[in-house]
Amino acid sequence: MSREQRGPNEKLGAVLALAGISNAGLARRVNDLGAQRGLTLRYDKTSVARWVSKGMVPQGAAPHLIAAAIGQKLGRPVPLHEIGLADADPAPEVGLAFPRDVSQAVKSATELYRLDLAGRRAGSGGIWQSLAGSFAVTAYATPASRWLITPADSSVAREAAGTEGPGAPIKVGHSDVRKLREAAEDARRWDSKYGGGDWRSSMVPECLRVEAAPLLLGSYSDEVGRALFGASAELTRLAGWMAFDTGQQEAAQRYYIQALRLARAAADVPLGGYVLASMSLQATYRGFGDEGVDLAQAALERNRGLATARTMSFFRLVEARAHARAGDAQAAGAALKAAEGWLERSREGDNDPTWLGFYGYDRFAADAAECYRDLKAPRQVRRFTEQALSKPTEEFVRSHGLRLVVSAVAELESGNLDAACEQGVRAVEVAGRISSARTTEYVKDLLHRLEPYGDEPRVAELRERARPLLMTPA
Repeated sequence: MSREQRGPNEKLGAVLALAGISNAGLARRVNDLGAQRGLTLRYDKTSVARWVSKGMVPQGAAPHLIAAAIGQKLGRPVPLHEIGLADADPAPEVGLAFPRDVSQAVKSATELYRLDLAGRRAGSGGIWQSLAGSFAVTAYATPASRWLITPADSSVAREAAGTEGPGAPIKVGHSDVRKLREAAEDARRWDSKYGGGDWRSSMVPECLRVEAAPLLLGSYSDEVGRALFGASAELTRLAGWMAFDTGQQEAAQRYYIQALRLARAAADVPLGGYVLASMSLQATYRGFGDEGVDLAQAALERNRGLATARTMSFFRLVEARAHARAGDAQAAGAALKAAEGWLERSREGDNDPTWLGFYGYDRFAADAAECYRDLKAPRQVRRFTEQALSKPTEEFVRSHGLRLVVSAVAELESGNLDAACEQGVRAVEVAGRISSARTTEYVKDLLHRLEPYGDEPRVAELRERARPLLMTPA
């Protein structure tokens, strides 16, 4: 379905020429992006010609997919107004802004919280389906630089206008903030044990909309406000992490940007560093190793002399992951050595943040194994994976599944097909108990690596065991 504009869409034609995309090429890219979101689209070069020459506006998710396809070619976000399709956009830049003003930061975050629910009500995948494929690592440049320049606002006290009675702005107190922190603690446990796609995890966006947004729009002192922004930043980062785990990269990016802005309002530099580390892991996972290094180093730079030893260790570990993905073995090795050194200096009595409770030697070993997997050093992968798998896994089920896949890849690259299949079977069993698109992607990668051995009975058995998992929509 399309509707008609008046005259040609000259903006779209100009941007297509700038990007060097033909009509047929754009149609193919849009169809492919739609397929990634479960949409069956059949656009062709004639469809694109109509969009450009007659000003026809495609309906549904198509305008966002067009912007995403062009953005991927240009290497930057492309807003709909740039390609003459802004009328089709319900909220073009929601969540991507990093406002300098605190009141605008509150508006930006709460708009994002409300949009998530609106998307869920709309059906057919909601707004995040419409924004399919619109992740652009360059969108992190401004947030990271503004946070580095000014990691804390001077004051966040707020006096909300309104009358007495029902519907009046909330007077926020410390008890309200404690409830948000408790929700964040619960959400962290759910996510680690059940995956980002579990129904318990999906309650986090609802908590942001129903609980956090009214508080942020209420009245509070500077002291209470700092705590409120910190708790909201934790929940928002968690929403981003869960979106990342379920393959909604565009949603994760927006949540991360807002979480970083809220951490700045909280004057919580370590928490801001944690958000940047999450951004770095996402960029690295998406194949942007160099940008991942920049984000991890931004987290490190502002936290020197502020964060605990264990926190600094984690930031260096994230940096190592990015260096490894970028193929820089020397830099990755140096970052891993630094991460281990910081971890050795950490002590039980250190004032570590609660959100770092997942991190210890087993997590260090697991990520070190992934570094060496990317650097194609299977002997090192096996050594670190053995350490990573030595700890009980009731609390961190998803992590255990990911580690089993990494172990299977290492065994395969060492020529141990039996061991690779054995670990693969264990990984599939774990993956079947959680809701994590990321874990499924790891399993798919293992099966792809096993394709040359497809005639082997053990490989056929593993593929058959994985079939139900691969048939489940991410």
